[in-house]
Amino acid sequence: MNHAEFLEAVGKRAGVPAAEAANAIRATLTTLGEGISGGEARHLATQLPEEFRGYLYKEVDFAEQLDLVEFLNEVQARAGVDDQRAAESARAVMTTLREAVTAEELQTLEAELSKDIRRLLHPVGRGVGA
Repeated sequence: MNHAEFLEAVGKRAGVPAAEAANAIRATLTTLGEGISGGEARHLATQLPEEFRGYLYKEVDFAEQLDLVEFLNEVQARAGVDDQRAAESARAVMTTLREAVTAEELQTLEAELSKDIRRLLHPVGRGVGA
């Protein structure tokens, strides 16, 4: 998946214009990068469009353990949106991320995430293209 496709998919899922989708991608991937190990962040970044790889960059291997509420609060603060928009945007980014990476990479990523954050990768009842 290239940059334009990723951006378009997130925008469509979240129902937002490209600029807001780009902001959601930055906020979500930066927060995700903090919650996974440095090694996993680097591996995940290699499967994303080059324009988004820097959001996952981290100097240390340490992963900050976040639950879903903390994760969404971080996304909200970084994106400068309300809590509902943060949740919709994070879900759109994570669902698109799921489609952009290999099954093996997705499995490795899921192993590092809490159960509640993993649900963002697999939204229930969102319909086709959710």
